[in-house]
Amino acid sequence: MKWFEENKVRNLYNTHMSITQKKTEKRERRRAKIRTKVYGTAEVPRLAIFKSNKFIYGQLINDDTATTIAAASTKDAKGATNLEKAKEAGAAIAKIAVTAGVKKAVFDRGGFIYTGTIEAFATGAREGGLVF
Repeated sequence: MKWFEENKVRNLYNTHMSITQKKTEKRERRRAKIRTKVYGTAEVPRLAIFKSNKFIYGQLINDDTATTIAAASTKDAKGATNLEKAKEAGAAIAKIAVTAGVKKAVFDRGGFIYTGTIEAFATGAREGGLVF
């Protein structure tokens, strides 16, 4: 066997990481790349999203002082599906932000793909009055 074929075989059977660990590592790499470009201030905070297996969490963060301006999650939202809950949570965080005097935000998807519940959360925030 040639050396590259031998390495190819070794890589196929390299099972020191589980599939979920690999997925998490890839998401963390994407998240780090996004965070180098996205930064929140007092006037334009960062809308950071985190998605777990059950819930979606959103925070408006001022990175200058490292403080959270507003937060919302799908734990408190009422809806039949996860998409409806995410949209309602996005509208809730937008309502809190508008009362706090924030009109614009920078969207930080946290390494997650912009589809499904992440997109629904962003749509709810936009409909609630946030611009990003």
